[in-house]
Amino acid sequence: MAIPVIDFSKLDGPERAETMAAIAAGFEDVGFFQLVNTGIPDELLERVKKLCSDCYKLREQGFKESKPAVKALAELVEEEGEGLAPRKIENMDWEDVFTLQDDLPWPSNPPAFKETMMEYRKELKKLAEKLLGVMEELLGLEEGHIKKAFTSDGDFEAFYGTKVSHYPPCPRPDLVDGLRAHTDAGGLILLFQDDRFGGLQVQLPDGRWVDVQPLENAIVINTGDQIEVLSNGRYKSAWHRILATRDGNRRSVASFYNPARLASIAPATPAAGEGGAADYPGFVFGDYMEVYVKHKFGPKEPRFAAMATAAIK
Repeated sequence: MAIPVIDFSKLDGPERAETMAAIAAGFEDVGFFQLVNTGIPDELLERVKKLCSDCYKLREQGFKESKPAVKALAELVEEEGEGLAPRKIENMDWEDVFTLQDDLPWPSNPPAFKETMMEYRKELKKLAEKLLGVMEELLGLEEGHIKKAFTSDGDFEAFYGTKVSHYPPCPRPDLVDGLRAHTDAGGLILLFQDDRFGGLQVQLPDGRWVDVQPLENAIVINTGDQIEVLSNGRYKSAWHRILATRDGNRRSVASFYNPARLASIAPATPAAGEGGAADYPGFVFGDYMEVYVKHKFGPKEPRFAAMATAAIK
């Protein structure tokens, strides 16, 4: 099964109904889909590719010399050479990563990096907010409901951050993951992934893992745990992972449109089936994040249960 690819430009034309249905299926059936023709200039996306690659070149030696996973893998390979059975690294990822936020320091090199990434982040934020509007329409919510929830009716700014990652060639991809399987904690995630080297996989509801195929200048969309709560389980956050590979240096630029830490999140739609009662607890997003950072790579259900227990106390 291929992850759906949707032409976003058709949302504003005569094929709007079909496009809305495709987006609904992407949210509901898989939790992942790819958008093409998003309105983001290809020229900007090409600059992002180049500058992120150039930025990694400045970081590459540091990755090789100080990344704990590199040292741990070398030790495992050495043990294997001494006759010990190889074992997979379970608590590290083969990933070079840094984050971009408006209120945090940015890399000063390459020289055009900050200007280009600020322009890119502005375009992605517009796309995120347009998608949230589509989601509200699909869920039958009042226009602006999700943004109000994420900002506590405008009292706070929604969190908007970008994670720039590279997954360098790995000599033993059988012993370490690029990024371990997890669901995302927040709201809407917009990923500009490498269009040459694959590795991103999503788990389907039947348990199978499938590739999110590289596609030039597409934006991969997925939803996090907070959208699962807001939609009362209709749009579930999907498990995904990145495989380490021997060849290629995979680039990944993921932008996260999340609730403010003090925002209160609760189901906004009735549950399916009789009664229509809420299947998820209400909670403050910051409280959820305190649990998430400790259990990111575990099942999400205990995280929701912890929030329900906290609400009862």
